[in-house]
Amino acid sequence: MRTSSRIRPGSVASWLRDRDPELAATRRAGRTALVMPALFALCSQVIGSPTMATFAAFGAFSMLLLVDFTGPMVQRLRAHLGLAVAWAVLICLGTLVADKTWLAVTAMVVIGFLVLFSGVVSSVLAGASTALLLAFILPVTSPVSFAALPARLAGAGLAAAASMLAVTLLWPRPSGDPLSAPAARVCCAAAEQLRTDASLLAGGPAAPSTGQCRTRADEAAAAAAELRTVFDATPYRPTGLSTSSRALVRLVDELTWLCSILADSAPPLDGRPACDIAARSVRLAVAAVLDQVAALLDAPRGSPEELDAASESLRKAMADMERNATTRLPVGRDDAGTPSRVHPVIGALDLSFRAQELGFATLQIADNVTLAAAAERRSWLERLLGREPDAVTRPLAAARERAAAHLQPGSVWLHNSLRGALGLGIAVGLANVTSVQHSFWVLLGTLSVLRSNALNTGQNAVRALGGTLAGSIIGTGLLQLIGHHGTALWFLLPLAVLLAGIAPAAISFAAGQASFTVTLVILFNIGQDPDWHIVLLRIQDIAIGCAVSVLVGLFFWPRGATAAVDRALAEAYTDSARYLAGAVQCAIGHCGTAPGPASVEVALREGVEAAAAARRLDDAFRSYLAERGAKPVPLADMTTLVTGIVGLRLAADAVLGLWRRAGEPDSEPNRAEAGLVLLSAADQISGWYRDLAAGLGHNAAIRDPLPRNPVAEARLVESLRRDLSDEQGQATDTAVRIIWTADHLDAARRLQPSLVAAARPDGPS
Repeated sequence: MRTSSRIRPGSVASWLRDRDPELAATRRAGRTALVMPALFALCSQVIGSPTMATFAAFGAFSMLLLVDFTGPMVQRLRAHLGLAVAWAVLICLGTLVADKTWLAVTAMVVIGFLVLFSGVVSSVLAGASTALLLAFILPVTSPVSFAALPARLAGAGLAAAASMLAVTLLWPRPSGDPLSAPAARVCCAAAEQLRTDASLLAGGPAAPSTGQCRTRADEAAAAAAELRTVFDATPYRPTGLSTSSRALVRLVDELTWLCSILADSAPPLDGRPACDIAARSVRLAVAAVLDQVAALLDAPRGSPEELDAASESLRKAMADMERNATTRLPVGRDDAGTPSRVHPVIGALDLSFRAQELGFATLQIADNVTLAAAAERRSWLERLLGREPDAVTRPLAAARERAAAHLQPGSVWLHNSLRGALGLGIAVGLANVTSVQHSFWVLLGTLSVLRSNALNTGQNAVRALGGTLAGSIIGTGLLQLIGHHGTALWFLLPLAVLLAGIAPAAISFAAGQASFTVTLVILFNIGQDPDWHIVLLRIQDIAIGCAVSVLVGLFFWPRGATAAVDRALAEAYTDSARYLAGAVQCAIGHCGTAPGPASVEVALREGVEAAAAARRLDDAFRSYLAERGAKPVPLADMTTLVTGIVGLRLAADAVLGLWRRAGEPDSEPNRAEAGLVLLSAADQISGWYRDLAAGLGHNAAIRDPLPRNPVAEARLVESLRRDLSDEQGQATDTAVRIIWTADHLDAARRLQPSLVAAARPDGPS
């Protein structure tokens, strides 16, 4: 018996942690369960103001359960203070327009759109959108004289003060992002693998065995898998991520790609690996950068100076490797290679190319983490207005630019904002016309089930009604058991609030709806004879709200986040493929005469467009993660497709950076043939990705991956014969860069099998 009693609490805690990562929902629910009943009791029993009690209870509910601001404690308190001021303004507006139905509907549509669309500006506004809507819904659905306004404001003010004390003293939220610690572990494991591999390449009696290298590689792969598991399990909302959190979300893809490069570049299990001193130095420099990245992830508000210094050392090591790579080419060998083997001239640069690939990916990771740390150091005003770290524009101008960028017909954010505003406006009109009791429940029903597509809205409507029915039955049973002993409801209220806060995250949406129904049944029966008829009204009101949600979802942009992520994937692959082709065009310019400024500018512009498409994909993917309901594509496959964009863009970035660092080409050798080989390879690979983009989401056939082309490799080496041996018997820098460009194109080709497997989850098309 004693053993069973010891196991049970741990089992409950383990079950809760599995379903509520970082216990985020449990923390919010626990605070709300303490504060909300206490405020309701103070206002209703001590002060004797039912109006004040209602606004204090719902104010505490929204400010503690519906928001969870990030950042240092001072910035969180400022955000709560700003939320309290917004509540006061919205309560005044709602009270002012509630008497006239047409004015209430119009105001609800306008306020609803502004609140929902403002989330595009910053995560602070986005995370508070539901709480802000509730501040307007409560007064606009309860017409009273202006004499009741002071009591409403007093209740909301009391809730704001209590909420600020609660977030400070009661189980404060950890300041770190849940992805930071596992991302830091990936960096440390990857750095250890690189140092072990570098020791093996150096040789000597103290060199590790290939088995030890494989063990370190397995540890890095396990750390990367853990990071991906944490990412998949974290309940990200599409609008709830701060700038630093968005950077960390991108970091997940970049670290996944880095680990795949590490796996490809690991020393062979048999045979003595070749030694390249310059490549070994780059690997050690990469390990040093990853160590500093891990340190900054562990202390994001720390100084990035050591990371900047390590990154600069890595750039220097990469530059030295580029200069020394000419000595690695086997000038005297001219065997042409076979379909099963890389051409020896190209294979001789494999170690240096892999090191360069690792170095470039690591520098991208370092820049991303530096951005995340800079975002953590922003002021509260900069966070509120969504100002990017180190942006040249003022915060207000940056907010206007971000909002204007989404005022486009194809913007998913615009669609969702209009859909939500119209749904809430219709719900206000129906609630006033039907004169239902507690009409704000109609809007709560509308708000709780309205999602980004009609199918999921309908599914949520069924769940909401089912949960409401279950909660009503439970509430009716409680009221029947209690009878006239209404005091027992005071003891049940904290438990009901606690369950209402935990159930949506730990159990299901329907369970949360049932728990919320029980909470409201208890709340509206406290202080009077318990009346089970109130649960029938609750079902009626929720049914009206659900019907509004389903109809609005059917008629206004019903396709949802799945269609949006398909479009965003297609755009990102199309733009990234165009960018890769443009970067190779710059390289081709060095095969004869220097590329003109126009070609470089075009490639840079295409890079900006590809980066913008990747950011749009990031937004759409987070909407996809947050959308309830069955996913047509497994999450692992969708994640693979999203990560592929990172690898494709990194290949293009690396090619462009490689040739922008090059000096003026020697015009004497004729490299036209080499340029044609590169152009042909770039056309084939970029064309394959354009075809992939066309096939995604359209049930079109996905092409098979492109095979390696040893004939083209031999042709490329043959075209560089004069460049492979100068007067000193060494290859030229240009020849090395041309071969590395071919390697980067091949890296983009090597991505294709995993993308085909993800795009064809049921087998070949």
